Amino acid sequence: MRAKFSQSFKIQAVEKALNRSNVTSLKEISDSLGIGQSTLQKWMVKSRNQEFESISNEGISSVGGRVKERRPQDWSPEEKLDMIIRCAVLSENEVSKLCREKGLYPHHVKQWKQDFVGGAAVNTAVNSPLEAKHLRHENKALKKELNRKDKALAETAALLVLQKKVHAIWGNDEDSSQ
Repeated sequence: MRAKFSQSFKIQAVEKALNRSNVTSLKEISDSLGIGQSTLQKWMVKSRNQEFESISNEGISSVGGRVKERRPQDWSPEEKLDMIIRCAVLSENEVSKLCREKGLYPHHVKQWKQDFVGGAAVNTAVNSPLEAKHLRHENKALKKELNRKDKALAETAALLVLQKKVHAIWGNDEDSSQ
């Protein structure tokens, strides 16, 4: 028998998936909610197609004819700063309302403010996929080089051990020449 989930649960699950951090996988979220990953993915597709009745269109943008959700990590530093400034003069209820309209939570804005004040926003620019690909390639090359050097070191150590054994069995050539 299939489990029935309420519309609000589905919406909250999709929002949680869309607002996840870069280090949290969709599988981890689906496991924590007690649903299958494919089920959560189907719900996300439905939200993109606006098949859920009460999902708002805020936080969703159209890119190249297809609908794409904007997670808090997808915001540019300029947009984050603009949101911080807009929220600075608002009451807590007004901040919550504005955040709901933009597909955010108030704690995202607070975190962004702390990052800007601490200078972390300037130093931790979002890695582009191209930059991430370059770093993976560089990491792979370094691992390959490290493995090569480990093998060379192991070979050299083995040769030294064998050389000592040869000298122990047959003696040194230097000793016999005298």
